[in-house]
Amino acid sequence: MKELRIEFVEISRNSNSFTELETALFTKALDVCETAYAPYSNFYVGASLLLENKLFITGSNQENASFPCGICAERTALFAAKSNYPNLKIIKIAITTKSRHFNNTNPVAPCGLCRQVLLEYEMKQKSDIEIYLLNKEKVIKLSKAKDLLPFYFSEDRLKRK
Repeated sequence: MKELRIEFVEISRNSNSFTELETALFTKALDVCETAYAPYSNFYVGASLLLENKLFITGSNQENASFPCGICAERTALFAAKSNYPNLKIIKIAITTKSRHFNNTNPVAPCGLCRQVLLEYEMKQKSDIEIYLLNKEKVIKLSKAKDLLPFYFSEDRLKRK
């Protein structure tokens, strides 16, 4: 039997455990959450990436009345980063949410689509992407995207005929 372990750490936002870059990453995610266009769900998401050159790329969710046309904050930021800086590695991503309908007592994780995109970029760059899920009080830190999607879909898991 193979055992699978997913490790994460829950940290108080008020702790002194974060570097200046991580604090800036969180601030940018919280700020860009305010730019979300979410008139249908009233669920606002902000994401901020840190690239290896210390550049931050942000994104917020953008909804549309034709629901499949919208895009999540994480993919907005990821696609912008890879469109503009295709050769730079993504080091960290911070994701935050707010809602008019729910009290987000715990940080919220990305949807399945965003998990798969994060994972593929992680695999492509051959290095882990740290994930920070945060709200006003808590931060959940995961060491890599594979921890969000342990049974991921990839070509190397398929057998050719």
